[in-house]
Amino acid sequence: MTAPIPRLPLRDDLFLLGHDDDTGHPHVHRQTLALGLAGAVLIDLYLAGRVTLDPNDDTRPASHPRIHPHIDRPVGDLIADAATATIRHTHPPLRVWLRGFSDDLYDRTRAGLVAGGILRQHTRRRLGGLMRADTYLPTDSKWAVIARSRLRYLAAGREQPDNHTAALAGLVADLGLTSHLYLDDDTATLTSRLKAIAAQHYQPVRDITAAVDAAIGDLATAAYR
Repeated sequence: MTAPIPRLPLRDDLFLLGHDDDTGHPHVHRQTLALGLAGAVLIDLYLAGRVTLDPNDDTRPASHPRIHPHIDRPVGDLIADAATATIRHTHPPLRVWLRGFSDDLYDRTRAGLVAGGILRQHTRRRLGGLMRADTYLPTDSKWAVIARSRLRYLAAGREQPDNHTAALAGLVADLGLTSHLYLDDDTATLTSRLKAIAAQHYQPVRDITAAVDAAIGDLATAAYR
């Protein structure tokens, strides 16, 4: 009997969907993807009951909730435990935390996928060996295929959304990755469908996804200044 394929953390699913399977090139700017990864880490912590969001803080409006630790013990995941440590004493505002924690999260997530055997580093040398280019490619295409398939089934109404996949749908839509799911649907229609699925999620998960979207918007605004 074949053992079931373990589910990856939400951040790893998002990282894989954010890259071309054949070239390893990111579909969106790395900083944009890193903000999505930070949101994914926080959503996983919330779904595991390890953090809460408090929109009723005395010093912040409801649109800027703070993050509070709920269960404060290590889970054995380096990135998740690092996230918990940054929240433990400061109870940071959500958008501030996303920007800060995303700083080197792209590289840390990629390193974790390499350590887990899901990505493999490939090095090419050009110009007589003077130039080095590193790419990171999946060791098995099944991981990204599984994530895409779950979103496909949701979009087609063939499955009820679970917490993980509904959150992934919202992040994929907000990061502009729907055109890279290799589905036949019109991109705008598919994006709307995924957002509608994500809108059924818990309010704190919707708040996190909305904060990721707002932080991405801030990046775009800063780039045009």
